[in-house]
Amino acid sequence: MTARARVRAPELIGKGGWLNTGDRQYTLADLRGRIVILDFWTFCCVNCLHVLDELRELEEKHRDTVVIIGVHSPKFVHEAEHQAVVDAVERYEVHHPVLDDPELVTWKQYAVRAWPTLVVVDPEGYVVAQHAGEGHAHAIEKLVEELEAEHAAKGTLRRGDGPYVAPEPVATHLRFPGKALALPDGGFLVSDTTRHRLVELEADGETVRGHFGAGERGFADGSAEETRFSEPQGLAVLPDGRIAVADTVNHAIRALDLATGVTTTLAGTGRQWWQGSATSGPATEVDLSSPWDIAWFGDRLWIAMAGVHQLWTYDPEQGTVRVAAGTTNEGLVDGPGDEAWFAQPSGLAAAGDRLWVADSETSSLRYVDLEGAVHTAVGTGLFDFGHRDGPAGQALFQHPLGVTALPDGSVAVSDTYNHALRRYDPESGEVTTLATDLREPSDAVLVEGDLVVVESARHRLTRLRLPEEAVRVADQAHRTQRAATEVAAGTLRLDVVFQAPAGQKLDTRYGPSTRLLVSSTPPDLLAEGSGPGTDLSRDLVLADGVTEGVLHVSAMAASCDDDPANEYPACHVHQQDWGVPVSVTTGGASRLPLVLAGMDEQG
Repeated sequence: MTARARVRAPELIGKGGWLNTGDRQYTLADLRGRIVILDFWTFCCVNCLHVLDELRELEEKHRDTVVIIGVHSPKFVHEAEHQAVVDAVERYEVHHPVLDDPELVTWKQYAVRAWPTLVVVDPEGYVVAQHAGEGHAHAIEKLVEELEAEHAAKGTLRRGDGPYVAPEPVATHLRFPGKALALPDGGFLVSDTTRHRLVELEADGETVRGHFGAGERGFADGSAEETRFSEPQGLAVLPDGRIAVADTVNHAIRALDLATGVTTTLAGTGRQWWQGSATSGPATEVDLSSPWDIAWFGDRLWIAMAGVHQLWTYDPEQGTVRVAAGTTNEGLVDGPGDEAWFAQPSGLAAAGDRLWVADSETSSLRYVDLEGAVHTAVGTGLFDFGHRDGPAGQALFQHPLGVTALPDGSVAVSDTYNHALRRYDPESGEVTTLATDLREPSDAVLVEGDLVVVESARHRLTRLRLPEEAVRVADQAHRTQRAATEVAAGTLRLDVVFQAPAGQKLDTRYGPSTRLLVSSTPPDLLAEGSGPGTDLSRDLVLADGVTEGVLHVSAMAASCDDDPANEYPACHVHQQDWGVPVSVTTGGASRLPLVLAGMDEQG
């Protein structure tokens, strides 16, 4: 058996209690004898949603030996609300127990630094591996097989049914709808996201005309009954009259012909884009990554590619896709499209010479001009959010998912985690609040001077008269509540820990198999050490006089099966972005370990 470090697993504690267990509260002792995979996630994080999908096959295959426990660890204030976690567990079809940890108690006990992080606990209650980011399902599968064999031989493996108890289903016409489109005859087409279909409604926004999609997760073209979607989101009308659909978890753009009810695939392969994949080419041959919204702007269909923090475009005449803006780095950086940074762009709206972007993880409103340059209208970065009106330079949103162009040149922002509809006026530079007491609004469409809002967590469309005056709300400003890591002044050793999975090795056939990119907020936090490189360890020099900030670290490693006889070994990409708040203090740490895969044996 592979020798591995073992650390006693801390207890699972969360003030919000347990979900998906039939109200039973669990301890680690209750799970002894099972292989436990802790998935530290938060529902705003698209990478966390990718990992949920990665784990589904493993969860089913090893159902009698493995228990996956989601530990919900919030970034945004809204995510600390228990009902919001309950909604998210249903919305994303989480079919395992979830511990609601709004105060990050278990997160801190396990020294987690990033969403998502997976921790493997063996049947005797010891931590044997930690993985940050995406792409680890294959490695964990191998480890699970090892642990099954090892503990079956020792007599410490306990097989049987797990603690998951499915909640009772709820009957509604829509279930966590994502986006809506006004149809020429006054009706609406709505992406019924959690039920994996599109729903056509009458002008009243309630009466159902019909469905497109079988209502089961899958990827298939065909008639209304044959088509399969997987958590569809954005909708947009193409020049030929068909309706483009952002089929988010299928990593595809589909097209629905309302006249015939037939759906076809415009772009995407069904596979998720990874570093090193093609960034342009024939649309149905290029991988995409969680397209969340779409809009026609100029002579292209623009795609908010939330999964890789970019904007892409689809050219229907050429049948091609390409990257239009964003580097895949997560953050808020303006400038030419190929230098800009986004963070889960999730809403698009074209208006004249601007394509407006709701950039959810930076809680910001951005736009792209006709030259392809990116600008920020409202928002400051990944860690500042809240509900504050006033001049754009100080105004705050909280994880907006939608943006809607208004007739006067202003835009309405679906300010999702503030449960509000906001307005930004480019002419005055002011942000105001149009409506509150919505429930996770994710989109809005303009209809005869009114706004029809997708109230995602109330499973309905809500029609609002645009007010003459803005609603007044009490200002609220927040920062991400993770505690800062105390570091010493001077040189800080950054070590990204990566251990290739059993039976694999680093893939060096075509050059370095690892990549490391480091930057900081503010930029002058680092005197030395920022920029790209191929070594996963680096000395960072903190600048004199700067006492706090955030280190942004992006790491990638590629590993392949270690079998010299196999000419075409299976390869896997492991990647993660960290935003680590740091505080420079006397006696602080001189080393910052970030675990990509494995265990930090210097810790």
